[in-house]
Amino acid sequence: MQWWQKIRIILNMIKFEHTVFALPFAYLGALLGNVMVEGSLPTWREVGWITLAMVGARSAAMALNRLIDRHIDAKNPRTAQREIPSGKISVPAVWVFVLVSFLLLFVAAWQLNPLAVKLMPIAVLVLTVYSYTKRFTWACHLVLGAALGLAPMGGWVAATGQLDGTAWLLFATVALWTAGFDVIYACQDIDFDRQEGLFSIPARFGLARALRYSAWMHIGTAIGLILLIQITPLSAWYGVGVLIALAILYYEHRIVSPDDLSRLNTAFFTMNGVLSVIVFLFAIVDVILR
Repeated sequence: MQWWQKIRIILNMIKFEHTVFALPFAYLGALLGNVMVEGSLPTWREVGWITLAMVGARSAAMALNRLIDRHIDAKNPRTAQREIPSGKISVPAVWVFVLVSFLLLFVAAWQLNPLAVKLMPIAVLVLTVYSYTKRFTWACHLVLGAALGLAPMGGWVAATGQLDGTAWLLFATVALWTAGFDVIYACQDIDFDRQEGLFSIPARFGLARALRYSAWMHIGTAIGLILLIQITPLSAWYGVGVLIALAILYYEHRIVSPDDLSRLNTAFFTMNGVLSVIVFLFAIVDVILR
């Protein structure tokens, strides 16, 4: 198999296109950090290195997850045909991809500022630990949330070289958003998780309570998005984006119920990808037009 064919298989394995979930929030962190601390928009240089850092972090995390979970995936009928269990790609090839992705993250952090480099090991630790958490705690969704919550925090650090309360609010908002939709996604594996002794909120508490917990997490997301209006220069245009985001979250929960998970993938993939893009686009319009 040619190297470019291996790369194509790996990119499909990690669902590279789903980088859209976190990347707009990384840009949002950089945007707000620059506006509030530097009084200007991020430079194209910063945007470029932030993009590469996010691609490296997300690619490494997803590939690691597939490596660590390959034996579990082989047992689950829903995931048995993934690239590693089905033999489409070898374990050593994926390990090489992980190392290259982490190297990309390190180079990007090095090009940004010293604090980004110092915090990088923490990000790597969280990204690595997440894949093991469903073996011992139903709070695994919150760990995944923390991993994606690092995106806007990382964007803020990349742009400003510092941390403050706004960065932590961005972290919490995205963490709750991610954990909430991950709970919904985990509902489809409730029977398998219980059979294999794996931990998740649906497996521990049942579908109905899991969906309620997911809704509460997304209420937390809504509160965080609204609070940003109070503590940042964001105003009317961003507020419109937040209203659209809240409508998306409401619709996401309306189309999924304990008795009907048939539209789960729409709730997980389509709606959440749209939400992150909407929030960022309206935020940057707000900043440019203010």
